[in-house]
Amino acid sequence: MSQQQSPAATNKIKAVCFDFVGTCLDWHSTIIAALPSDFASESKSDFILEWRQAYFDRNDELFSSGSQVEDVDISYRRALEEVLGRPKNISNKHLFTEEIKTHLIEQWHHQKPWDEVPAAIRGLKERHGYEVFVHANGTTRFQLDLVRSSGLAHFDMLFSSELLGSYKPAPENYGKVLELLKYRPEEVVMVAAHAYDLRGAKRVGLRTVYVHRWTDDVLENQEVIKTEFDAYLEDMSELGATIAGL
Repeated sequence: MSQQQSPAATNKIKAVCFDFVGTCLDWHSTIIAALPSDFASESKSDFILEWRQAYFDRNDELFSSGSQVEDVDISYRRALEEVLGRPKNISNKHLFTEEIKTHLIEQWHHQKPWDEVPAAIRGLKERHGYEVFVHANGTTRFQLDLVRSSGLAHFDMLFSSELLGSYKPAPENYGKVLELLKYRPEEVVMVAAHAYDLRGAKRVGLRTVYVHRWTDDVLENQEVIKTEFDAYLEDMSELGATIAGL
């Protein structure tokens, strides 16, 4: 007679999906170094944080309107033009030649991981036996360049919004990943530094781990976020143990 599996056994976590830029990668250090040398140092961080938020706003507009997935380079370029056109930034607009704009967009493809990330991802595979995936908005070329520049080579697959045909947080975006992996929602954990992403994942039944990064979710209330998801972390140092305990 066959023995029925317990809920704990049937609901065992098998895969971990990661948002990439911001969550795993420190985009801020790369982009701030690429700004025009004449740009006032004390204003650089605020400017690129504003640019990053404008990129998210651009994605949200595309998602809300049901538009086709846009090349990430185009999205960042349009967000940059929008930010440079704001009254507070007009005085610096002349510093951004076409050459500098092109260089800045290229730099988004070359980022370093946050210090604890390589060991955390390696540990998920080697110590815990999970499959690990990039699951992020953007293009496949963008993700390939980032994997190479960051040295994060342990991922089993790269899932981009371009490849999936829709933006997160669309339910069909997460659903397509589950379909391709042949896993149930409760067998997959989504790790991200973006609440909108985890809210979308949670709606389709994925487990959710929020990683706080000071560079992202600058408009969100972190005290509220702490109550929303399965786990809230300040970095990925204890990610393996956290996921194992879900």
